[in-house]
Amino acid sequence: MQIRHTPGGSTADAENLVAIGERHGLKVLLSVVGDQAALAANPTQYFQEFAAFLAAVARVGPDAIEVWNEPNIDREWPAGLINGTNYAQMLSYAYPAIKQANPNVMVISGAPAPTGFFGGQCRVNGCDDLIFIQQMAAAGADQYFDCTGIHYNEGILPPTASTGDPRGNSNHYTRYYPTMVNTYVSVFPDKPLCFTELGYLSPEGLPPLPPGFEWASGTSVQEQAEWLAQAAQLSRDNRTVRLMIVWNMDATIYGSDPMAGWAIIRNNTCLACVTLSVVMGQG
Repeated sequence: MQIRHTPGGSTADAENLVAIGERHGLKVLLSVVGDQAALAANPTQYFQEFAAFLAAVARVGPDAIEVWNEPNIDREWPAGLINGTNYAQMLSYAYPAIKQANPNVMVISGAPAPTGFFGGQCRVNGCDDLIFIQQMAAAGADQYFDCTGIHYNEGILPPTASTGDPRGNSNHYTRYYPTMVNTYVSVFPDKPLCFTELGYLSPEGLPPLPPGFEWASGTSVQEQAEWLAQAAQLSRDNRTVRLMIVWNMDATIYGSDPMAGWAIIRNNTCLACVTLSVVMGQG
């Protein structure tokens, strides 16, 4: 569940979400994002303000906090300031603040957007996720989180596959579950992985996919359900994976960003709920 910090904002949203989780016997992961304008205006000052807010959130009692979301793209982080070194600096403020407030909270690094759009480099408007986490590692970020945040959301093959993607650049690691895992483990070998988003896009029962997402046009809801269950099985059996959050449950937005196409609950049915329950019942 995501909450947003704004200068002078309160922890009311965090308190509400933690209370709901406790009421239903659920563990609570809060993904906390912030104010891009304030960050751009004075990064160091904002890192301190954001860390203080994270400490207040930690005192509310969530089980885990993800520090920001997809900080490698300008949709989430100010253009011109995007690199793993700057994000590592944020973590260096956030981690001790969270741990001092509540040492039981697991701190997850903000999962980058998995992408090869930037040609393996950092540009003004973003970085490929690999160079971004490599920059984080070079800046010593591994001192400042407990679990490496990771997203996987562009697959069109079962998560057991590591070859065969028909799209261009078919060997790129972001195409496949196993190569995503191996790539991130290679950068932070001493940290577990936390999938804070893992999902498969399917337009079944929905209008045609918008431009840029046509690659998922052949994926059915049945395949989505089967592949999520397989990914859960692989994640559970792989000792490097600490947690996996399904992206997503029941989003209804279906515009230029077709979030409803990742949803597992549609028209009051949920094939993935069945397949996932079988896997989780084996634990």
